[in-house]
Amino acid sequence: MARYLGKETTRVDGIAKVTGKAKYAAEFQVPHVAYGFVVLSTVAKGRITAIDTREAEQAAGVVRVFTHRNAGRLGKAPAADAAPQWAWPLQSDRVFFNGQPIALVVAESYEQARYAARLVKASYQAEPHATELESVLDNAKPASDNTPPRGDPAKALQVAAVKVNAEYHIPINHHNPIEPHAAIAFWEGNKLTVFDKTQNVYGVQKHLAEGLGVPAEDIRVVSPFVGGAFGSSLKPNYYPSLTAMAARELKRPVKLVLTRTQMFTGHGYRPQTIQKVRLGADANGKLQAIIQEAFHNTSSFETFSDNTTGFLKQVYACENLDMPLKVAATDLATPTWMRAPGAVSGMFALESAMDELAYALKMDPMELRLVNYAEVDPVSGKPFSSKALRECYRLGAEKFGWKNRKPEPRSMRDGKLLVGWGMASSVWGAMQMPASAKITFRPDGTATVSSATSDIGPGTYTVMTMIAAEFLGLKLDQVTFELGDTRQPQAPAQGGSWTTSSVGSAVRGAALTITAKLLDLANRDAGSPLRGVSADDVEMLDGRLRLKSDTSRGVDIAELMRSTGTSEITEVYKSTPSPERDKYASLAHGAQFVEVKVDPELGTVKVTRVIEITACGKILNPLASHSQEIGGVVWGIGMALEEATEVDHRTGRVMTANLQHYHVPVNADIHAIETVFVEEDDTIVNPLGVKGMGELGMVGIPAAIANAVYHATGKRIRSLPITPEKLL
Repeated sequence: MARYLGKETTRVDGIAKVTGKAKYAAEFQVPHVAYGFVVLSTVAKGRITAIDTREAEQAAGVVRVFTHRNAGRLGKAPAADAAPQWAWPLQSDRVFFNGQPIALVVAESYEQARYAARLVKASYQAEPHATELESVLDNAKPASDNTPPRGDPAKALQVAAVKVNAEYHIPINHHNPIEPHAAIAFWEGNKLTVFDKTQNVYGVQKHLAEGLGVPAEDIRVVSPFVGGAFGSSLKPNYYPSLTAMAARELKRPVKLVLTRTQMFTGHGYRPQTIQKVRLGADANGKLQAIIQEAFHNTSSFETFSDNTTGFLKQVYACENLDMPLKVAATDLATPTWMRAPGAVSGMFALESAMDELAYALKMDPMELRLVNYAEVDPVSGKPFSSKALRECYRLGAEKFGWKNRKPEPRSMRDGKLLVGWGMASSVWGAMQMPASAKITFRPDGTATVSSATSDIGPGTYTVMTMIAAEFLGLKLDQVTFELGDTRQPQAPAQGGSWTTSSVGSAVRGAALTITAKLLDLANRDAGSPLRGVSADDVEMLDGRLRLKSDTSRGVDIAELMRSTGTSEITEVYKSTPSPERDKYASLAHGAQFVEVKVDPELGTVKVTRVIEITACGKILNPLASHSQEIGGVVWGIGMALEEATEVDHRTGRVMTANLQHYHVPVNADIHAIETVFVEEDDTIVNPLGVKGMGELGMVGIPAAIANAVYHATGKRIRSLPITPEKLL
């Protein structure tokens, strides 16, 4: 009987967060620190012909103004014949996007640095730029993660009885976490310490080693708390290297915090996406062909792909399928991963098209999905390690009251409001990465557990504490879990919804190894009540090592450690995915049912009710898990109805670079949300049986909302966000 796993557990770091004890990157106190403020370019492409820093340098408190002319070297010097690149800040006079850093002002106070930054004057030789995806589609190149088509989709489409042909658009979206990006860097001799807002301390360490020409082991990156990131801190951003370079040049600590506006070109974004979907089905709704061509933008100096259609190929049983992704270079900063990357964009198009097909067939949208249900993985032909999606559909429809839906658009009302019901499916990979964790167990019944993972908000501190307490037989307050420091054992970036499966498996492994070591100690004594039993037969609980099948047989752990002169036991354990996984396809699934109410005179849309059913293996902490799924739904509402980064294509400048103009959901936008889990018993996916859920909760929501809006209004909006003017 599990004591913690599967039970609602409040955050172990909750009190630290609400009392201000939790330290975020910019909050570490470092003596004699100077403050940096970045100056950004105002053209999208070209070169800097002159940069005048004299007035800024004479301003009060200014220590130095760094530009490409006097900045320390970052990265290797480019080869003479190499194409111009932007890999490191302040390394050349070239400008690749509007909002690229062109100077760093360092002063004695933040206010002085910010004021002096306004006094830096740059002149440019501008070149023609292109920031609109539509204008560069002809230059799009296939993404590296494309797989060949299945069957002969073009031919199958020709002969299909019922067809859908539609194009879907998604604008650029930005992450906008509460905590702005920040770093503090200081050198002690040749050794560097950086406090950074990151989802991957080891990734930043490697990046800084390359940039600064310093061995990685001489660089310590620390990031114990992250105030939201959603992918914006997965790749190392430009500001830690800039901060570390300035600190080295000035021989004193430097702190750099980006403003909200600077974050709009400081860390990537969800790329702009155009998708052309063609579906063909027979008269009974069985899919004959799926062709989904996806295009999204990348930057001119780096190819990025968010794998828009990757997971989509595994969703429906269809013999003829082609889902190519092409990326096109624009004169903008490089996009990056953003919660549910690729999948939420791809599923918006696919699940909207499936809804269009259901209307063309005069068929219930859920029935259409059941007709095309994939019993095995359509890509590999392998069985699923577990798949409870059918149960998600059934339970969701029942809870939502789906059977009472009138199929005709505009047929349901609440007073003068039009009522719409829509649904969609969601999918995400159930991944596990190699990860390590260290446990030190002491005779007084306390343990310290550490791994260099992150906690960007999902509750990593809590779930790792729960796993350690469960397998060491301790109470939660006897376990201290530490993360976010390159002095700890290596862990993967916190992204992709793989943290619990990866790091959690390492914590479990370390705890079980300590159990086995204690058994070895006990069995040195010929009279031990546990002689002859194997490590799998025993467990630790409340200070005793005991036989699972007969709990009266056991030894006192503190006494055992004392008598054998063992002051503590430390174990570092590396967990890796089991070879057994290769025989199966592992995915997490879900179904979303959404009700909207639309004011026909104003075109305003309210999402009044959402039922989201999720199948993602075992739920270790239901309290945190429901919170994750609700957060995913809220963000899905934002993506569907509000979020859009507007670019002025004449200048290539982001116009909505603040929270006044970049709209995100607020309390008034959110009504009833119910999240339900269908637990799966999956022993193949990892030893804990968990699948990721952080991304999954968002995947189907924008499509379900768009489908509900069509049901309410009879208007099919194929470009997000669905704003009032599109409905009027």
